[in-house]
Amino acid sequence: MRRLFPVTDETVPAAPAASAGAADGEWSLDELADAYAYPKERGASGAWLRANMVSSLDGAAQHEGRSQPISSDTDMRIFGTLRALADVVVVGAETVRLEGYRPAPAREAFAARRAAAGQGPAPAIAVVSASLNLDFSLPLFTSPLVPTLVLTGATAPVDRVRAAREAGAEVLVVGDGAAVEPPRMVEALAARGLTRLLTEGGPRLLAQFIAAGVLDELCLTVSPVLTAGRAQRIADGPGVSVPERFALASVLEEAGFLFTQYRRI
Repeated sequence: MRRLFPVTDETVPAAPAASAGAADGEWSLDELADAYAYPKERGASGAWLRANMVSSLDGAAQHEGRSQPISSDTDMRIFGTLRALADVVVVGAETVRLEGYRPAPAREAFAARRAAAGQGPAPAIAVVSASLNLDFSLPLFTSPLVPTLVLTGATAPVDRVRAAREAGAEVLVVGDGAAVEPPRMVEALAARGLTRLLTEGGPRLLAQFIAAGVLDELCLTVSPVLTAGRAQRIADGPGVSVPERFALASVLEEAGFLFTQYRRI
């Protein structure tokens, strides 16, 4: 892997020397964690909402309903690193169903870093759902290392709220109607000390965050493949009246994949 941006006097064309746990020419997990560290300067709430998505060259966020076919081993290493840096991973119910979400495990490679940052052994998973049409018998709810959160609106079905709580999930009501209100979601998580937020989509949820103006950073992997078809874009939902400009913060490259970071200006 090589860094293409930002270019500094210290930038070299070759990848950093391989470290323990990294293959020859491959960035170590520590180097990836340093590259993707959360910024120290954040908003008034202290929260920072980062999204991690992958897209084909022609804009597809998935192939045959899943993101894995357009991903790569390095993309998955970055995926794991971003999770390991987060306090909580926010994900939509449909993505939980399609991608077969499981609880986030504790990873020894990041244990010291998380402890130094005052974090628990693993990030919590927070599932966004209006209907709570979820299988609460899955390990995501019954046996997580950190209790799974369920984010919903005030009109969520009472029996499904009860089922979620009986499975061990913590239910947070962050909307007056059926839908979750993104600003209230960010505030509720921050109030619990969960300020390093990561969302992995799906596209409908990411569109809601963009439309609400709460997204601070987009980590976008551009995959060197073409899919055609009618797959969703990375954000597929409500739009904005005026496009919001983000600034390019970083670009890494490996095997034709571009691993980019964009941050709110």
